[in-house]
Amino acid sequence: MSELILVDYGETFIFAMLFLASILALSVIIERAVILRRNSNKRITNFAEELIRLIRKRDIKAALNLVKESGNNAYTRFALFSIDHLKEEEQGLADLMTGKIIEEKISLEKRLTILNTLGNNAPFIGLLGTVLGVIKAFYGLGTLGSTGAEVVMRSISKALYATAFGLFIAIPVVMANNYFSKKVKIIIQHLEILSKEISASLSSKKKK
Repeated sequence: MSELILVDYGETFIFAMLFLASILALSVIIERAVILRRNSNKRITNFAEELIRLIRKRDIKAALNLVKESGNNAYTRFALFSIDHLKEEEQGLADLMTGKIIEEKISLEKRLTILNTLGNNAPFIGLLGTVLGVIKAFYGLGTLGSTGAEVVMRSISKALYATAFGLFIAIPVVMANNYFSKKVKIIIQHLEILSKEISASLSSKKKK
């Protein structure tokens, strides 16, 4: 009987974990959606194109003004950092910009590990809940015999909810994680383009 009590507690614990996981996943998805939208909307794309145009013209003053008027996001932070060093013509600018890109990537990928972990493990947590439910059902079958078949079927049905709940969490979380990862990759690629444009501008300036 004590084993059955442990199974009951285990089932309750699994459902509590899945509920908390769903709350955590939803919170991270909303937070990351807001951050990435701030760094990948149409206005930001236009900003990046205009900044590249100004850098190609080597109009650093206009580029700096554009950066200061465009708010706080990964592009403006990177551009401001690069232009400050570009004006100083500091040696090793390419390495500094690479380091800044890595810094921005770490910031953009923040908490995506949580989504990755939940997406990979929520089905297994649900499956564990189902296994515990099946154990409870078979225990009831052994205790009640054929007269308890209806009770056993209800127990198995309830146990399957855990797997369904786990999949219900995992599928949208994996989709969101893949979407956010793709967005981050695109932003980083644009930053790398900016980096090459700035390096080319500096090289051209030095040749004159």
